[in-house]
Amino acid sequence: QVQLVESGGGLVQAGGSLRLSCAASGSIFSMNVMGWYRQALGSQRELVAVIASGRSTNYADSVKGRFTISRDNFINTVYLQMNSLKPEDTGVYYCNAVRGTTIIWGQGTQVTVSS
Repeated sequence: QVQLVESGGGLVQAGGSLRLSCAASGSIFSMNVMGWYRQALGSQRELVAVIASGRSTNYADSVKGRFTISRDNFINTVYLQMNSLKPEDTGVYYCNAVRGTTIIWGQGTQVTVSS
């Protein structure tokens, strides 16, 4: 079973940038979709961005134009570049991989944006 490990979270001021990384313990080449989700305190987990094996992408309206998802199948890593961060982007960010009916989650990385 592939395992996912997120990194790159931290504390940043509003307007700043962070790049999250999701390193997989095995090949992600066969993963149909990989994505990033986030969960704010007291809220449900929500989709941030996804990228398919064909590199097509989809973003939540709240992050369009600010966040960019990418994947590097050679080093089994998915990235989330986050620019122009806002306090409402604060939360735990989770990496996700889907292959058929198999869904894999990472343990998450905290992102805190101060105003």
